Amino acid sequence: KQWYQRRVRGTWLDLPPLIAPTKCSVLPLSSNEQFTPYVEKISADLRKLGIPNKVDDSSGAIGRRYARTDEIGIPFGITVDFDTIKLNSVTVRERNTCSQIRVPLDEVTELVNRLCLDQTSWNDAKLNYPEFTSQETV
Repeated sequence: KQWYQRRVRGTWLDLPPLIAPTKCSVLPLSSNEQFTPYVEKISADLRKLGIPNKVDDSSGAIGRRYARTDEIGIPFGITVDFDTIKLNSVTVRERNTCSQIRVPLDEVTELVNRLCLDQTSWNDAKLNYPEFTSQETV
């Protein structure tokens, strides 16, 4: 198996979720202070389920932060954005395809847990949650 994969916009470490040391990143879309309580709660809830996660609240663009997490092999990313505040949901991104789905806040940690334990597939998750292509509100 080739562990490093390449795509047009970068390289990523292709670790299966079961063996990836960090399973999920939690990323605020920007440094907006309204995002902080959501990021902290999601990260804490993931830790309660035993899911190692990394919060990246640095000032870089979201695409650059996705690329950094891809390079170190983090399979999933949760993004807190303005729709989180308005719609009570977040985006979940899968590293290998870069595809994203919109997931209610009260379901996101359990979904990530099932994905990391290989109890559900990304394709199944995409069937159960709407694809995310752009924010509805700003």
